[in-house]
Amino acid sequence: MSGNPSGRMPVSRRTVLKGTAAAAGAAMVPGALKMSEARAQDRASTLVIAAPATPQILDSEYDVSLGTFEAVASLYDSLVEFEKKPDEGVPTASREDITDYPDKPGRVNMVGKLAESWEVDPGGTWARFHLRKGVKSNWGNELTAEDVVWTWHRKLALGAIGGFFANTISLKRPEQIKAEGSHTVSFNLDDPNPLLLKLQPNLYNPIYDSTKIKEIATDDDPWGKSFLENDSAGFGPYRLESLVRGQQAVFKARADYYRGKPAMDTVILKEVPTSANRVQLLQGGAVDIAQYLQPLEIIQLRKAANVAVETIPATFMIWIELNAKIEPFGNIDVRRAMNYAFPQEQVIKAVFQGLASPLTGCMPDIYPGFNAAYWEFGKQDLDTARQLIVEAGYADGFTTSLAYNAGDPVQEPTAILFQSALREIGVNLELKKVPAATFYNFVTERGQPMIFYVDSPWCPDPGYSMNLYFHSKSFINYSNYENARVDELIDGAARTADMSARLEMMDEVQKHVMKEAPWVFGVFPNYTMARAADLAGWTYYTSNNMRFQDFHRAG
Repeated sequence: MSGNPSGRMPVSRRTVLKGTAAAAGAAMVPGALKMSEARAQDRASTLVIAAPATPQILDSEYDVSLGTFEAVASLYDSLVEFEKKPDEGVPTASREDITDYPDKPGRVNMVGKLAESWEVDPGGTWARFHLRKGVKSNWGNELTAEDVVWTWHRKLALGAIGGFFANTISLKRPEQIKAEGSHTVSFNLDDPNPLLLKLQPNLYNPIYDSTKIKEIATDDDPWGKSFLENDSAGFGPYRLESLVRGQQAVFKARADYYRGKPAMDTVILKEVPTSANRVQLLQGGAVDIAQYLQPLEIIQLRKAANVAVETIPATFMIWIELNAKIEPFGNIDVRRAMNYAFPQEQVIKAVFQGLASPLTGCMPDIYPGFNAAYWEFGKQDLDTARQLIVEAGYADGFTTSLAYNAGDPVQEPTAILFQSALREIGVNLELKKVPAATFYNFVTERGQPMIFYVDSPWCPDPGYSMNLYFHSKSFINYSNYENARVDELIDGAARTADMSARLEMMDEVQKHVMKEAPWVFGVFPNYTMARAADLAGWTYYTSNNMRFQDFHRAG
C-alpha cells in the first residue's frame, strides 16, 4: 500500500488491464459452481456479483454501460439523494421516495449526502448547498465548494452527458455556479427551472475531487479524461482496487467514508456473459447476485434453495419506435394500427412469463403525473387495425421491417409474435437481426422504419420524460415525432416551477402522444433482484442499478 492519506494503492501498482469475456466465462463457471472453502470463509464481508459486463470507461461523462454505472454509483457521491421508503409489494426491499410533495422544497423528499443542508428558490431560479466539512475523497483531499464548481465547469466544457444535464437545468455559463465561501455553493439561473434540485441526485451527477484531477491534468487533457477512464477521484464509499476489463473489477470499502465504512469490505464484479452461467453460479453459492436474467431463468430460480428472487415495479420501458420520416409511419392511422395489432398480452405471458406489465403510457407509471386514461390499445384488435390500414390508403397492405437487438433475449420472440399478428392484417413484416455491438448505432442513425428500444428516464419528473422522447429537437426522439403543440407544452413546463401547471401541461402532452402513437407501446419489464437469501439491504433506484454500500448479511 502507498503512503497517501487515503491508504489508496497508487495507479502504477494497480491492475487496469483488458481481458476477454470468453476467458472470464471459461475461468469463472466450470470450477466455481459450488461455494469454495475460501469463499465460505469471507462471505460475511465480501460481495460477489455475476454481471454481463465489467466497467468500460469509468468516466460518467462518456459511458452508461451496465458495468460502468454500477461502478459510478459506489465510487462517487452526489450532493443530495431521495429519501428511501419500503417497497409496497416487497417488504425486504427499499426504494427511492419519488412522490411529489407540495409542502417540501422543490416538492421532493431529499436527504443530504455531500451537502448537509440547502435552500431552494420557490420560483426555481437559484439553489444554495452547504457542504459537509471534513469529507475526504478516495485520495485524501477534503471536499470544498471548489470541487462542485469545477465539476460543473467540466460538464459545460466537455459537453457530453454532463452538458446535457447542464442544458436541462438551463445552466449555460460557468459563472452561473459560484463558490460562496469554502463550503457553500450556489446555482444561479437566468430563467426558472423546475429540475434544479430534482436533477441533483441523478446517478450521473457525481462530484469530483478537483484537487486530484488538477494534479494529474495536462495541457492536452485539462479535465483528466484519460485518468478517469481507468480510475476515480470522488467522495464515494468505495475505491477501485483493480480492473481487468472483460474479467472482473474489485472494489474496496473506504474506512474513512463520511457515512461510515460499508458492511461489504470487498466487492467483486465478475463478467459472466451468459445468463445461464450467472444462474448456476448463484445456485451454487459462488456469487451473491446474478444480474439481468431471462424470464424463464427467474421463474426457475424462485424454486432454488438459499436464493431470493424479487420483482418490483421499475422505470424500465420497452417499445418499438415508429419512424415518422419513413412511410407509411408518417400516417397516424398506420401507427395506431400497429398498436392495435401488437399482441401485448401474449408477449407478457409467453415471452416475459408474467414478469412484465403493459406499457400503458409514454413514461414510467411510477412517476408523478403518469396518466393511463389515454391508453386505448389494451386488447389486441385486429379488425380495428385492419380498418385503420385501409382508411390510411393501404387496402392491399404494405411491407416494412423491424430491427431488433440480437443480444436481448426477449426481442426476437416478441418480434416473431408481432410478425404473425401483422400478417393477419396484410402487413408483411421483415425481421432484421442486428448484432448487439452495433444495435444502438442503428437506433441513433434513425434509418430503420421500426426498431426496438429499451430505456428509462433517470429523473422522476414528467417534463423530463416528455422532453427526452417527444420534443421534436430532442436527440433521443428516435421516432422523429413532431407536434408543435407538444413542443410548446414541453417548453412551457421547463420554464416554470409551478408543479400544478406543469402537471396539467404534461397531461395534455400524454393525451397527444397516446393518440398519435409514435411508438408501439410494449411493456414495463420491471426490475428483478436475484440474490443469496441472506443478503439484505437492497434498494431500487430509478436508474435501475445497485449500490454496493446498501448491502449487508442478514442477522
